[in-house]
Amino acid sequence: MTNIRDEFVLVKEAAEMLGVCPNTIRAWGDSGKITQYRHPINDYRMFKRKDIASLIQKMQKPVRPKRLR
Repeated sequence: MTNIRDEFVLVKEAAEMLGVCPNTIRAWGDSGKITQYRHPINDYRMFKRKDIASLIQKMQKPVRPKRLR
């Protein structure tokens, strides 16, 4: 049986992992940029570690500038 803390992190830890402030994580969760879950007892926001790892990989890819016309 896996522990919920092994699979999920709370807002503060997710923000630290991504290098952003906690309000950014909350906004990303609300807008659907990252899937958020709710703790069944206290209703805290939770994020899957694998979703955060995937987002970190996307953030590390170089961005090509758009060409001006």
